[in-house]
Amino acid sequence: MADFCLILRFPLGLSRAYSRGMRKIFLLTALLLFSSFGVAEEKPNFIVFLADDLGWGDLACYGHEKIQTPNLDQFAKEGVRFTQAYSSCGVCSPSRSSILTGRTPYRNGVWRWLPVGNEAHLRESEITIPELLKTKGYETMHSGKWHLNGYFNRPEQPQPDDHGYDWWFATQNNAAPSHKDPINFVRNGKEVGPLEGFSAPLCEQEVSNWLRKERDPDKPFFVTLWTHEPHLPIESDPEFMKLYSDIENPGVRQHHGNVTQIDHAFGNLMKTLDELDLRENTFVIFTSDNGPEGSGRGNLQKPESQQNRTWGSTGGLRGRKRDSHEGGIRVPGIVRWPGKIKPGTVSEVPIIGSDIFSTVLEIVDIPLPDDRTIDGVNMVPAFAGKELERPVPLFWRTHIAPKSSHAAMRIGDWKIVADEGLEKFQLYEIQKDWTEENDLAGEQPEKLAEMKSRFLEVWKGIEEEGPSEWWANKNGGSRKRGGPLADGEDKTGGEFDKVKGGVISKTDYGFLLDASKGEAFAVKKLETPIQEKAVFRLRYQTATGSKTRNALFCFGPVDQNDRLHKAGTMIGMNRHGAFDGSWGNVGIGASERASYDPKKEFTAEITIDLDHGKLIVKVDETRVEHQLPSSLESVPWIGVYAKETKTEFSEIERVE
Repeated sequence: MADFCLILRFPLGLSRAYSRGMRKIFLLTALLLFSSFGVAEEKPNFIVFLADDLGWGDLACYGHEKIQTPNLDQFAKEGVRFTQAYSSCGVCSPSRSSILTGRTPYRNGVWRWLPVGNEAHLRESEITIPELLKTKGYETMHSGKWHLNGYFNRPEQPQPDDHGYDWWFATQNNAAPSHKDPINFVRNGKEVGPLEGFSAPLCEQEVSNWLRKERDPDKPFFVTLWTHEPHLPIESDPEFMKLYSDIENPGVRQHHGNVTQIDHAFGNLMKTLDELDLRENTFVIFTSDNGPEGSGRGNLQKPESQQNRTWGSTGGLRGRKRDSHEGGIRVPGIVRWPGKIKPGTVSEVPIIGSDIFSTVLEIVDIPLPDDRTIDGVNMVPAFAGKELERPVPLFWRTHIAPKSSHAAMRIGDWKIVADEGLEKFQLYEIQKDWTEENDLAGEQPEKLAEMKSRFLEVWKGIEEEGPSEWWANKNGGSRKRGGPLADGEDKTGGEFDKVKGGVISKTDYGFLLDASKGEAFAVKKLETPIQEKAVFRLRYQTATGSKTRNALFCFGPVDQNDRLHKAGTMIGMNRHGAFDGSWGNVGIGASERASYDPKKEFTAEITIDLDHGKLIVKVDETRVEHQLPSSLESVPWIGVYAKETKTEFSEIERVE
């Protein structure tokens, strides 16, 4: 008897507990129905292996002259290697959401990379691959980086099991403190604790163990293995770094060893499939979430720093991670499906991460949901080099892209790139100009007008369908600039080198910052700038009864409000957290809600960790982690900050 698909969703307004309970009831009903009608035998298994920040040119089979990736090279010979595979976004969380839902990120809600405490998340109203496959009798498993919520392993937002995973072993974002001996993994809702080893092999071991011991061998499976490598903070097994002992730069050895570390983990997983006689019936895709981090030149002034480990290759493509030019979004894409794909195939047909959703559903004979836009298409014809028909063009929008390349769209060989204000557009014929050197906007006005019209149509549709309240009034997720502050006044006798926007004076408590007229800060220059890690502690309390109250430590590379990072307490908002630049960015920072008396005294401990690109704020029992920009390599300025209030601060104590 033919299979059918039961799709059941719940209104967004329902409580999470109710929605989760009803979900389980309905999915159980669906499973019982399918068991009554029978489930087709020998359904294929699926593995989606996703690297993090791996560039299009980082594998030997994609032309890298130094990096050794023997397992992936062999894998490419056994299947199809795509020369024009794309991630759905130039940054991580959005790309991941698109793989699971088949929907471009702003449409499914994961419009930005998700710091701890952010409101955006993969909503329960989204339909995911594992949810649908479970109605067909599949068992599902996730291992590695998750990064699809800001409240990881907490009831405020959905977790992997709420999206259809039977078994999950994951971190919210990066492995911490690095890829070596991570301490922040969670297995099925329980913290695992310290682990010994390196992230990618550990994630592979979890999958292999699940395949051998935990899954039902009589059921097909769907697995997502998403490594942390080669995303910062990079740490590589010395065994893999030995392969690059002839390279003098330690950062290059770390990066190249990190890619080989991924290859090693991938190879071990393929061996597990062979040992369990699963190769012939398992569809495996290997790809990356976006282009490589950093400049590709490291930081030669700091040879041992994490910033010196960003040596990923775009293969000569323009732009890098965060960019909507090719180097930010074109990634490796290799698929093996024995008996269905001719070994050694090379396909030039463009595919994108959202296509994985539609492809899996087509293979298993599950109809696409018809109550929402699905951007991805079935990529199976592309395995044999056949063009794909796309009702919705390939589309990218990256919230922290360079202003001149904020979004892009591709139809056939033509690609249009838009600036942040949708005012200036670039036009490229990609097949002839992979490196996007020749902007044809001036030479091809009719083609530009045609592409621009379609681009704006797609843009509007996404804006109307996605949860725009999550990004509205947040400047597309980019940092807002508040403009220069007026000169302030220092009444402390010269304890601060720069005061802007208000007045700072001495008190028995320490200092009083009067920021009644708006934003204000007072900073001093350190004798020795922070270049690796520093920990500061200070106390603060409100000194006024006004409605808006806040108190934050601030630091940065220059003494300008828009370039200072803030960490502390938004007292009137009942939140502790951090954000970058002016107050207008508070909504796109990282924060945690807390219950407290707004007039109490707070003690904050702030850790600035430049090597790992992290800012950690601890206030009482609340801990918030915020990602710092990779461009921040030195901090010579520290001080205090407030807005539209009067706040008292203690002396700033450096404790490490």
